[in-house]
This record gives sequence, C-alpha cells and structure tokens, in this order.
Amino acid sequence: MKASKFTDAQKAFIIKQGEDGTPVAEICRKAGISSATYFNWKRKYAGMLPTDMKRLRELEDEN
Repeated sequence: MKASKFTDAQKAFIIKQGEDGTPVAEICRKAGISSATYFNWKRKYAGMLPTDMKRLRELEDEN
C-alpha cells in the first residue's frame, strides 16, 4: 500500500476546513485530492487530533 504524501496534521487541517464551511470542491482542488479521498478521511478521522490519528495508524500497523 502506498504511503500517504500528507501528514496527520495536514489531513486534520483539510478536514477542519470542511467543518468550518469551506466547499468540498474548493478544499479538494487546493489540496490536490479527490472528493472521495476527502470523504474517506472525514469518515475515518473526523473529530481527531493529529496525535490521535498517529496513534490510530500505529495500532492499525501493529495489527
């Protein structure tokens, strides 16, 4: 599986922009991601801080 070119902090920032009311199309265009990627990240990481995201990723790798 390909490693993401985005850090946990960047993912959290992108999701936060959507929660603040920025249109998804604009967020995706600026970040260079598809809307499917945005919604996958939102479903998986919504409400998490970057430290929580890192811990989740470590646990997934461990399993």
